[in-house]
Amino acid sequence: MSAGALAQGYPTRPITMIVPFAAGGPTDVIARIVGDHMSRTLGQQVVVENVAGAGGTTGIIRGAQAAPDGYTIMMGHMGTHGAAPALYPGLKYDPAKSFDPIGLAAGTPIVIVARKDFPAADFKGFLDYAKQNDSKLNQAQAGVGSVSHSTGVLFNSVVGIKPTLVAYRGTGPALNDLMSGQVDFMTDQIVNVAPQISGGTIKAYAIATPERSPALPDVPTTKEAGLPGYEVSAWNAVFAPKGLPKDINAKLVEALRAALADSTTRKRLVDLGGVVPDASGQGPEALQKLVESEVARWTPVLKGAGAGN
Repeated sequence: MSAGALAQGYPTRPITMIVPFAAGGPTDVIARIVGDHMSRTLGQQVVVENVAGAGGTTGIIRGAQAAPDGYTIMMGHMGTHGAAPALYPGLKYDPAKSFDPIGLAAGTPIVIVARKDFPAADFKGFLDYAKQNDSKLNQAQAGVGSVSHSTGVLFNSVVGIKPTLVAYRGTGPALNDLMSGQVDFMTDQIVNVAPQISGGTIKAYAIATPERSPALPDVPTTKEAGLPGYEVSAWNAVFAPKGLPKDINAKLVEALRAALADSTTRKRLVDLGGVVPDASGQGPEALQKLVESEVARWTPVLKGAGAGN
């Protein structure tokens, strides 16, 4: 059967969306929210399959190797399609060449947080303290390739500090030790830390976005707080294996656009602290440019810090 004939009836069965992380994390939650609306547009269920491992690259490799027929897509993110080439020199895919980009789904801003009794009243005080005491500080991160790892390395590079990096097997254990005061600070996605900030179990110093977040309106931006060089968001985006027929690609692009235009879907993403891209930032072309720029951004930072395996 020709590609055109396949595309004409597409989809005739459920579509698998690979999420390269465990269930319940930010990428998984965003994938389920977006996939739910895409299912209605496409007329077939978008089924999330969690394939965790190696900083998300295990699931993305599986997706890259799947048949380019529109029945396997994946929700990649800043780590798998930006930081991974620097962290995994033998990586079995090229973020910019091994996929057909479908579109950006949502950004999840990074927040700089610390134990609740950290001795600094504001972000300027935090920076001053960190610069004077960096060798004594313990910085939590959720493992090599995690968002907290990559954004933490970038933060240290921008500020010029060298704290002790403490690696955990996931965000949950890292946050637990931050809340109990076993470690001093970390950088992580707003989705992971907003409940603890609101509950007063950790302290938020700044959010690394151009504008304040509606989810944490009292937390100043890094630019407001005196560190304009640190702006970073852990974006999530939909990709397909390379070689997708154009008609199928177009149907997936339109289904994602429809999801992001839906007021209920947008509210669910924003309530998490996510940032929904505007129309100009949603399509395949914009995502391709984002991937290329992110690889260029993260490679020197992570290699310079000796973060690769």
